[in-house]
Amino acid sequence: MDLKLSQVVAVVLAGGFGTRVAHLLPGIPKPMVAVAGKPFLEWVVRWLARQGIRTAILSTGYLAGVVESHFRPQPVPGIATRCIPENRPLGTGGGFLNAARLSGETPEAWLAVNGDSLVFANLALAAAELSNPGVAGAIIGCEMADASRYGTLAVGPTGELRGFAEKRPGKGVINAGAYLLRDSLVRQFPATLPLSFEQEVFPQLIAQGSLLKVCAVEAPFLDIGTPESLRQAQSFIERNRAQFSD
Repeated sequence: MDLKLSQVVAVVLAGGFGTRVAHLLPGIPKPMVAVAGKPFLEWVVRWLARQGIRTAILSTGYLAGVVESHFRPQPVPGIATRCIPENRPLGTGGGFLNAARLSGETPEAWLAVNGDSLVFANLALAAAELSNPGVAGAIIGCEMADASRYGTLAVGPTGELRGFAEKRPGKGVINAGAYLLRDSLVRQFPATLPLSFEQEVFPQLIAQGSLLKVCAVEAPFLDIGTPESLRQAQSFIERNRAQFSD
């Protein structure tokens, strides 16, 4: 059975402190930095809407009220957004799990993405992987000529995720931070909090025999986690305007 993106609920992780750029953003959580006239986080939501996602849960933490006040009026047509705050830092996997559990949603699958990065991949490719009932989830990987700034994905001969490698120079497939996961897989997540997707959730699921596929794409990618990449955000958004809903 084909998975439609309208059946997927997105959880956008927007709760981190952004320590490397916090001095540039007084009083503003990193995902809410203004880029091309809108908060970066709104561009993430607009990209999700363009992909066919109809519900987005924003997992908030640091300065959660700033995010809530912006998204309460539903600034992006065609996609329902609401915020679910963490009461303490829960890590990437923990923040996702907290938002998913408290949302009351029961979708066929969940999409976890970061609120401070964007990869313009076609999510339908990841959804197609889940047409195979033996595949529990799909991870977007971005092919890069120089992956030295990022951790890379260890990929098996049939495209299965085998693990996460340390930062190293040269060509590689980086983790773009976009995970499409069956609801049944999410129910198998470790119970302890906080949780890291990369360090705890995925290694444990792989060890238990869950099949996670890597969708390696060549696509524009940016995270705004450093002062240098933050400066690139304006031109990045402007070059890729066609990727967003109006």
